[in-house]
Amino acid sequence: MNHQQDPLEILLKKSFGKLKVVIPLVVLILIALVGSFGIKIIDTGHRGVKAVFGKVEEVSLPEGIYFFNPLTTNIIQMDVRETKMERSTDAYTKDVQNVKISFAINYHPDPSQMHMLFKTVGVNWDEKLVPQIVLGRVKEVIGRYEAVQLISSREDAIAEIYSGIENALKAKMIYLRNFQVTNVNFNSAFESAVEAKVVAIQQAEEAKNKTVKIKEEAEQKIISAQAEAESMRIRSQALERNKGLVDYEAVQKWDGKLPEIMMGGDATPFVNLNRVNK
Repeated sequence: MNHQQDPLEILLKKSFGKLKVVIPLVVLILIALVGSFGIKIIDTGHRGVKAVFGKVEEVSLPEGIYFFNPLTTNIIQMDVRETKMERSTDAYTKDVQNVKISFAINYHPDPSQMHMLFKTVGVNWDEKLVPQIVLGRVKEVIGRYEAVQLISSREDAIAEIYSGIENALKAKMIYLRNFQVTNVNFNSAFESAVEAKVVAIQQAEEAKNKTVKIKEEAEQKIISAQAEAESMRIRSQALERNKGLVDYEAVQKWDGKLPEIMMGGDATPFVNLNRVNK
């Protein structure tokens, strides 16, 4: 007996057969679509630079997720966080003394200008720009000072270096946050010469002070001697005018006691009372 199929069943079978063909096709299309788009995540502390057909767009992309066509577009991530660099360099003073300068610098780029830094310098902008600027300014300023002057005016020299670096970096869209000279070393021969000079200056100052002291003491003695001589002159004149003044001064110094032992038969008092009473 022939079994007649239900039309609905026949329709479902036909549809299911078509789905077997369509589903893989849809999946392939989705895979192709997804594969044709790139995904880029710009991390915190970074900015993105977008280039379409090799041309950099005039904007820096902030942090976030970006979809793009990898066939036509590329997104480059660039670090904008503060960076610290420590270096040492040899420089020469105005009087051709070699000095080794050690320093530390903190800096970061302008986040809104990363597309320009990428466009003009590249991804490794910091390696190309910062050392060249800093070392150039250090050598330039050190060359304006003589070695001994550099020792006494170190803070002034550092201030000049800081200002020069700050302005030069700013022109390249980079901000200077801090600059410190951590050490200044001259060669051993110069340091020995400076030390000897300092000792000589100290000794000369001590000798000068001693000379001044001796001179002052001599002047005091002269003044004292002059005063004593003047005093004696005045007293001598007074004695010449009044012979009784000698006896008067003796009475002023006498304690009222007569000598217990008198030598000779005719003892003469040490004061002529008759002359005093006159």
